[in-house]
Amino acid sequence: MVLIDLPLHGDNRGWFKENWQREKMMSLGLPDFGPVQNNISFNDKRGATRGIHAEPWDKYVSVATGSIFGAWVDLRAGPSFGTVFTAEIGPDTAIFVPRGVGNSYQTLKDDTAYVYLVNDHWSPNAAYTFLNLEDETVAIEWPIPLAESERSAKDLTHPRLADVSPFKPLRTLVIGANGQLGCAIREALPDADFADRSRIDLTKPETLDAVSWSEYDTVINAAAYTAVDKAETSGGRAACWDSNVTGLSRLASVAREHRITLVHVSSDYVFDGSGSLPWTETDAPAPLGVYGHTKAAGESVVAQVPRHFILRTSWVIGDGDNFVRTMSSLAGRGVDPSVVQDQIGRLTFTADIAAGIMHLLSVRPEYGIYNLTNGGPHVSWAEIARRVFEITGHDPGRVTGVSTAEYFAGKHAAPRPLNSRLSLEKIAATGFVPRDADDALRDYLQDATQD
Repeated sequence: MVLIDLPLHGDNRGWFKENWQREKMMSLGLPDFGPVQNNISFNDKRGATRGIHAEPWDKYVSVATGSIFGAWVDLRAGPSFGTVFTAEIGPDTAIFVPRGVGNSYQTLKDDTAYVYLVNDHWSPNAAYTFLNLEDETVAIEWPIPLAESERSAKDLTHPRLADVSPFKPLRTLVIGANGQLGCAIREALPDADFADRSRIDLTKPETLDAVSWSEYDTVINAAAYTAVDKAETSGGRAACWDSNVTGLSRLASVAREHRITLVHVSSDYVFDGSGSLPWTETDAPAPLGVYGHTKAAGESVVAQVPRHFILRTSWVIGDGDNFVRTMSSLAGRGVDPSVVQDQIGRLTFTADIAAGIMHLLSVRPEYGIYNLTNGGPHVSWAEIARRVFEITGHDPGRVTGVSTAEYFAGKHAAPRPLNSRLSLEKIAATGFVPRDADDALRDYLQDATQD
């Protein structure tokens, strides 16, 4: 909660005040809570008492005329549950009340009117928590005894603190729950709400309309069209744009409207792969193929959300079929593969992407784009294949390195960036250091063997 002094500028006619001024309020520490509704409560008699009500929105309360005694009780789940704060508020004071904090007001003068801004619209289906005004546990010292006050019949029936169910915190929603990244996030954040494609499909607006967005403060988008070669076909091109751009635009619009933090995963495919220096977050995208174009466009869409984290990754490895599992299988079956040796980058294991996401959401550094791969030296796909052979007890010399042009000769394939090096300096500056790629590869192969 934030208690704010409001200067009154008066003369012989009366006074004037800036009741709500976004820039000044934010500089004083008030969150940019995005009010959507302005309400006025008029009370004609001294002693009118309302509450204690905890609501699923933030509230900014100030007095237009008269004065009130305010009592606030934290009804949110957590160690501060039941904490009480009181203050007398006149026209020269305002208070910001966070979602889930029970609020109650007793008028101290006749003809008192107070005003409050809220950042969500009232809904009969919204979750509310109530507390009895006379609860002995919180023991609010009302200036006017409650026996002498005006109260509604409904307020007389609310439960005591011992019987109150704590107000549930806003949750994190993960879209694309059954994908390889979604599965890794489930391990890192088991209390999140996970939605698979049968529940939320970004290409189907009606599935987004069915979500109660007021229950969430964070959405992690782990869904994407990733069939890079199929994206170069007419049908694949349309599907790729529909999912990675059009559908993502719908999700970004929802995030803006509901002040949600949106976490989105992008790709090294936004670059053309030229040069040999690691790409930084400020380098301009220059994609080669359809998939890369959709990921670059998706980044632009997500960047319009005020609270957003975009994670650029490369060479993602998680549960299910992937390059590492394929090489391990070939090694065990006696197959000697030819593997591309002129594409350079790092593996990114989904467990480390999930860990990076949790770090950013916990630390809350500056919103924007962050590169995230595993650490260690940049290597080629052929070098990774040889390490898989070596770690699994096979001769790495069985792997033959070939150029990208040789490997894809005569095949219908999307263009691949040769330089997929991504600089990790920005995310490292926030305190996150991902595992070395070789260590992560060993752990992954060990777990795969046990499975």
